[in-house]
Amino acid sequence: MSADLPDDLEAAGVSGDDVKTLSLEHDRLDGHTIDELADYLDAGMTPADPTIDDSPACQNALDALTRVRMLSHGALEADALDEDAREDDWITEIITNISLEAHAGRDIPLPPLKKTENSVITEGAVRSIVRRAGDTVDGVLIGRCTLEGDVTTPGAPVVVRVWARIVRDHGATKDAVTDAVCSAVEEALRTHTEMNVESIDVTIRADGAAPVREEER
Repeated sequence: MSADLPDDLEAAGVSGDDVKTLSLEHDRLDGHTIDELADYLDAGMTPADPTIDDSPACQNALDALTRVRMLSHGALEADALDEDAREDDWITEIITNISLEAHAGRDIPLPPLKKTENSVITEGAVRSIVRRAGDTVDGVLIGRCTLEGDVTTPGAPVVVRVWARIVRDHGATKDAVTDAVCSAVEEALRTHTEMNVESIDVTIRADGAAPVREEER
């Protein structure tokens, strides 16, 4: 059963199914692959597939895929004009990360709307909020985002790490873009979560992806 949502979370694009009781669990992308979601998007999301339409994880992934396509299209067109056009591997990396990050993950506590409730927001939903906030910075795509720390314990310090790529150069310096992404993410997390964010580390990378740590291989 979906939980009622505060207005600020609804405004952030979080569905009622992202906020759930602790007894509920979701599989990663609810049995779908990122390729299947891309095909569904290509088909205009018709005919309707309730297993996708009713899945918060799939909806988060579709939302991110849509933004990637919108922003990367212009970047690839610009690359095509260059004699030494860059590979589009960075897009593949971002899409792969979307698939990994969209699953529910850990349960992050929210202030209860009622005394009888024990509500949480999924880690996947928070990562989606981070991606959406970072992608609002002009010409930027979020390559990867991680939440480090015990997000399941209220008040525990959390470090948010974000890797991003500049896909359209508007003349802003790298430091300016980094600050803009950090500010956008900070505001979104402050507005939509109760996490104790100790720091937000933003790295602008040439390939838009983060190095995979040994323990994640």
